[in-house]
Amino acid sequence: MSDDNLIMLLEEVRRCCLCQEHLPLGPRPVVQAASTARLLIIGQAPGTRVHESGIPWNDPSGDRLREWLQMDKPRFYDPTQVAIMPMGFCYPGKGQSGDLPPRPECAPAWHAKIKSQLPDIALTLLIGDYAQRYYLREKPKNLTDTVKMNANWAPDVIALPHPSPRNNLWLRKNPWFETEILPMLREKIDQLFL
Repeated sequence: MSDDNLIMLLEEVRRCCLCQEHLPLGPRPVVQAASTARLLIIGQAPGTRVHESGIPWNDPSGDRLREWLQMDKPRFYDPTQVAIMPMGFCYPGKGQSGDLPPRPECAPAWHAKIKSQLPDIALTLLIGDYAQRYYLREKPKNLTDTVKMNANWAPDVIALPHPSPRNNLWLRKNPWFETEILPMLREKIDQLFL
């Protein structure tokens, strides 16, 4: 497996325009990866801030995610350590209560190809319901039960709620997430980067 293959693949992804006619701001696929990455983060889709900057998780959700991981920006944005691949690579547009769902074309078109170039991934974070529905077999119907059942996906996958400020109510209603899931997550992250 060669880094050149992954570099060429990422260039191809960044030129993707599969769903261009559905994107209000046009295509701007956002992805980060290197063949040596140990952590893979699969989220939803870029928001407007990420679309503008081209930097994944470059918004309040990303700030909270890095806080959950206890990871600084230099490590988080180092593709040799952390790969970031959303379910939808481009900003999908605004819906009635937040952004629209990730475009359905991206994951089937690109995920398997990218993952095949990431042989060192030891932990995958599935952030939010879209990623969890796509990747988890026998997933419970709701996010709360999916996150509570993290032992079912262990040791190489952790299901997390989306760190969006829109989920503040969910976080307040589920204090066990902070006392049980975050310590386990942080321990796994520490082991990953020893």
